[in-house]
Amino acid sequence: MSNPTIDAWHRLIEERDVAALDGILADDAVFHSPVVHTPQKGKQLAKLYLSAAMVVLGNSNFSYVREVVGLSDAVLEFTAELDGIHINGVDMIHWNADGKIDDFKVMVRPLKAVNLLHAMMRQMLEQMG
Repeated sequence: MSNPTIDAWHRLIEERDVAALDGILADDAVFHSPVVHTPQKGKQLAKLYLSAAMVVLGNSNFSYVREVVGLSDAVLEFTAELDGIHINGVDMIHWNADGKIDDFKVMVRPLKAVNLLHAMMRQMLEQMG
């Protein structure tokens, strides 16, 4: 089942097009990080975290391996490998009536992967300002 929002997300990831986040995120988007305890509220913060994640995880080893798509929600399971550590996670995405992503939650396993991502994301976010 094809969905315009998820299709746009897949294109964005495939093309590594950080600028396309402006067109797909709602102004009131909320990003839930696997390592930051408070939700990151607003389009700019969501874009910052998703941009950093695209750089950190956006290598040739990243791939979506399963997805479940509903009318306004999707769960996309992904795998990746960083520094020899296998990462398994899910992106839980909700979009509004306009097809804009307004809630994005990332969950990751195992603990070694969470710790590695925490360190790499902190470094990338510091570099991005």
